[in-house]
Amino acid sequence: MKEAMFYEEAGDRRVRCRLCHHACLIEPDERGICRVRENRGGRFVSLVYGRLAAQAVDPIEKKPLYHFLPGSRAFSIGTRGCNFRCLHCQNCSISQVAAGEVLTDAPLVPPDQLVHCAEASSCACIAYTYTEPTIFYEYAYDTALLAKERGLKNVFITNGYITPEALRHIAPLLDAANIDLKFFREDLYRKVCGARLQPVLDTIRLYHELEVWTEITTLVIPDHNDDDAQLRQIAEFIADLSCDIPWHVTAFYPTYRLTDTAATPASALRHARSIGKAAGLNHVYLGNVDEHSDTLCPNCGTVLIERSMAGHGAIRMKHGKCPECGGALAGVWGGGDQK
Repeated sequence: MKEAMFYEEAGDRRVRCRLCHHACLIEPDERGICRVRENRGGRFVSLVYGRLAAQAVDPIEKKPLYHFLPGSRAFSIGTRGCNFRCLHCQNCSISQVAAGEVLTDAPLVPPDQLVHCAEASSCACIAYTYTEPTIFYEYAYDTALLAKERGLKNVFITNGYITPEALRHIAPLLDAANIDLKFFREDLYRKVCGARLQPVLDTIRLYHELEVWTEITTLVIPDHNDDDAQLRQIAEFIADLSCDIPWHVTAFYPTYRLTDTAATPASALRHARSIGKAAGLNHVYLGNVDEHSDTLCPNCGTVLIERSMAGHGAIRMKHGKCPECGGALAGVWGGGDQK
């Protein structure tokens, strides 16, 4: 258990959490929406610091990050809890915590041990993922600090609900992020996720401004966000920041509390890709299907990185340069150079 960061006293032993945009006002002995941060008599604490719920060594492409150290491996970690209540959560067994649930039964793995495991696994980075890294911020921050000192990179796989203050604090330690942009309608964000759209848009802009390499993922859900209007708005929002930001449009499969919705057909993803390309995006990738996953030179169309669902393929460039036309490809490549 560790004292939480980004909170303030609110009188009568209540505290106001300032870590995410829910800004929970928490009574003594109560927890916030994430259910892993608790008010202990006016002292706000994290209940999941060091309490690892999931870990694995993954290809960086699985995050998905396609323009960040392709072919490398990520040491992926996560704790219990989340500040969203997504009806289609694929990791609901660890993300959705019951009120008052005991959280100290998870293995205690301190930050230095995580960094050691990442190094021993020949990973290039640590990925804070599976659940929402914002809710285990203190654990992620301390680990990222040690990782950076050891020459490892750090990436967030996130819902984008962190406050500007918290993001600015950790951004110098972050090298990349994949951010979910789930819908482009306020009512759907509230109904499906228990959150709001605007803070996510603001967070994506801030990541980009802070020069943390950013990629965006949209899980395309039939009858929810597969309409042309939302897909076009998402694509145009990304393009307005930079046409070089990769957009991953990914197939949905029925799960958790959204089992009455059909799986996404590949044709819907192809249509989303066409909308993204029409908006000017240079890189629109399809996820959970085995097509349109290669990286092409935006100048001449040469295949620079081959990929398939079976794994990572050939890389036909050096230092982010196309071997045919010499054009630069945006991303973070070997040696950390960003173009």
